[in-house]
Amino acid sequence: MSDQQLDSQRFVENLQKMVHAAREALVHVLDTTASDRVLVVTDEASRVVGEAFARAAEAIGANSEMVLLPESERPLQEPTPAMLSALRPCTVVINAFSARSEETPFRIRWIKAVLEGHKRRLGHAPGITPDMMISGPMNIDYGELVRNANAAIRAFENAVSVRITAPAGTDIELNIEGRPFQSDVHITTEHFGNLPCGEIWCAPVEDGANGVIVCDGSIGDLGKVPAPLRIEVENGRIVNLQSDDADLVEKVWDLSHIDEEASVVGELGIGLNPGARITGNLLEDEKAFRTAHIAFGNNEDMTGGRNRSKTHRDFLFHRPTIEVTYKDGSKRVLMRDGNLTLPNE
Repeated sequence: MSDQQLDSQRFVENLQKMVHAAREALVHVLDTTASDRVLVVTDEASRVVGEAFARAAEAIGANSEMVLLPESERPLQEPTPAMLSALRPCTVVINAFSARSEETPFRIRWIKAVLEGHKRRLGHAPGITPDMMISGPMNIDYGELVRNANAAIRAFENAVSVRITAPAGTDIELNIEGRPFQSDVHITTEHFGNLPCGEIWCAPVEDGANGVIVCDGSIGDLGKVPAPLRIEVENGRIVNLQSDDADLVEKVWDLSHIDEEASVVGELGIGLNPGARITGNLLEDEKAFRTAHIAFGNNEDMTGGRNRSKTHRDFLFHRPTIEVTYKDGSKRVLMRDGNLTLPNE
């Protein structure tokens, strides 16, 4: 067999694996059936993944349509007329396009358009890659992931605050009273989620975070950190940044001050996906088991969230220990050095 034939055979095999992974996600995470109309929004860089989702939808028996983002108009600021026109009849939307930091406002506006009226389920996957589909976080045991996510969410019921520490120096306390956790392992018309899935999250009280985050993993849209970034937080707002990489400090400071609420805490997330790796692509990184992340900026789509910034940026750190304080004054360690301490349920 020639090299060209081998390459062709490998492409076909990989495409089949991607279609299988896409079908598993559509069925188990988005409850897609033959009665759905699926819209896949993609771009040239991610087109093979977009096509895998479109084929998977058709394999289920659903109608599918694919819309390409216009490269000549990027970075986009608003959803295009073609996107809005294709959106109207759809019940399931998959965003399988490359992630660009300057397009965060566009993505937020598009998500709002998709979720308007609570008529559609949205699988949001900016930055998804073929490797994630073939051998990474899309190729997992969804049953086990769902069990762990549901058990973790139950463990946070009646929580008022959480203290998080980590070996690199993170030591922060967040007020989460009245801010329940959600997960992306079951996407509904009420709550969208990422693909790949595999995290639980909440919107902390906006002025109730105090302490230090040391990001030694990755940063949303910026990738792996070249050096750990120390983030000092007072009353929910970033007040100081430090790192051996001066360029990183300057870049993050500018991005977290795009508007008044860009530096205000917006999310606490905990990764639970055993297939996710730290690659520098936060779409996968934030799902990685034994990590947690805290984001600053918009959280309007999260239960109780009030941050209306036009941006949202995550900061990930390794091996967290998470101690929860409950309304009755009791405390419980739910994760120690990155490992869940939940009872088997």
